[in-house]
Amino acid sequence: MEFSELIRTGRAEALLLPGPGQSPVRGTLCVTSHHLLLSAGHGSPGDLWLLLRNVDAVEKRWRSKAWRRPWTSPVPSRPQSLRLGEAADLHPPDHFYQQVALQTDAWRLSTVNRDFDVCASYPTALVVPVGIGDEVLARSARFRQGGRFPVLCYYHTTNETVMLRSSQPLQGANRRRCAEDEELLRAVLALGGGRGLVLDTRSAQAVKQARITGGGTEAKAAYPGWKRLHRPLERGRPLQDSFVRLVEACTDPSLSMDRWLSRLDSCRWLTHVKEALTAACLAAQGMDREGVCILVHGAEGTDTTLLVTSLAQLILDPKCRTMSGFQSLLEREWIQAGHPFQQRCAHSAYAQARPKHEAPVFLLFLDCVWQLNRQFPLSLEFGEGMLLALFEHAYASPFGTFLCNSEKERYLCDVKTKTHSLWSSLNQSKERRRLRNPIYSPNPLALWPSVEPQSLQLWAGLFLRWTRPPEPAQEAWEQLWRIVTEEEGV
Repeated sequence: MEFSELIRTGRAEALLLPGPGQSPVRGTLCVTSHHLLLSAGHGSPGDLWLLLRNVDAVEKRWRSKAWRRPWTSPVPSRPQSLRLGEAADLHPPDHFYQQVALQTDAWRLSTVNRDFDVCASYPTALVVPVGIGDEVLARSARFRQGGRFPVLCYYHTTNETVMLRSSQPLQGANRRRCAEDEELLRAVLALGGGRGLVLDTRSAQAVKQARITGGGTEAKAAYPGWKRLHRPLERGRPLQDSFVRLVEACTDPSLSMDRWLSRLDSCRWLTHVKEALTAACLAAQGMDREGVCILVHGAEGTDTTLLVTSLAQLILDPKCRTMSGFQSLLEREWIQAGHPFQQRCAHSAYAQARPKHEAPVFLLFLDCVWQLNRQFPLSLEFGEGMLLALFEHAYASPFGTFLCNSEKERYLCDVKTKTHSLWSSLNQSKERRRLRNPIYSPNPLALWPSVEPQSLQLWAGLFLRWTRPPEPAQEAWEQLWRIVTEEEGV
């Protein structure tokens, strides 16, 4: 039996309650075999389209006829069939790679992955040492999980050190070696000062277990000049469970002060934030202050690896703190680097289903960026609104930017030509004014955040936005934005 045959009433008048302090939206609610649609009528900000598969839970309340808004903002969902339109990728990462290759004769632009034969999650253009041929890269890729061999992701122009990312080497219990992989990392050290640090986002015990199943890490004898540091970061089910427990605590209005603090501590979300920022600071400090090359990897190289490399670049590079530079960073370090958005962001914290591949790694990154923004309020060109928009679109979006799990999947689905880009929407003049930090002042220095317990705070603008009215600080920020834009004549 088709779902459409089970629909008894396809249309009804409804009231959407956005949240505390916001006006309700009245309209017509329609249900089809695949979508839930709220048409708000004239004068409203827009219709709400929601795929039925994105509805995590339905509550039947006899005392209230109002439909309660879910914790995640009900922006239009991912399209099942890709929407035709011109792709507007305004910040192609290839521009970054070309700039790095042109800045120095020591690096070149390789197209070894032009047909995605080497790695499904890498872009078609990669920056590699000029003395390393494509055959060496291909053999190194076969020695790394998923074909993700070490590639450059950041070039420090002052001391000419580099940061690379990859997946784990397939060392195995027999401690296999790969001459081409060793040659590649030797070439990196020859160009970057002769010293390197492998920042492994797994514990030493996890590496030992991975070696039993065919994985491992770089052996000291095989990679002279490279030291190894383990900085374990949670991912997968532990991180998802932490996220769920935090949301449950934030949406429980009956908690006493002691009980609230206890549950906030037990969920360990702020501990994950602290550990991520600490690892990123270590990577940034190694390049900026100690002049060493950094290689970051965990197991697959598509989760905590990207978390560390993207945060480190945000700490070091003032260009990444602009609106356009931040979008380019996301496109390069998360989308084209192969973070599996379709798997990691399949459901919200309210979902009854708990797929094993789901984990809010990207949300953890956004939370860390918010902590940076709070500690350095003048140094980032974008504000909290940008981070909230990215969170919403990562989970449910009418744009194709966060579709699929890899570059190869997006290529096969023809996403760039059959969907609109999120950046084209966020870069419209009206949206840029809304998302821009009104007190932004370019800061050429590195940002070294404090990770002390007193310095990290719960991101109330996200986790508490549907359970309490806007804070006075938020209202003051909005008033400041209005004052600044009025003075600019916007």
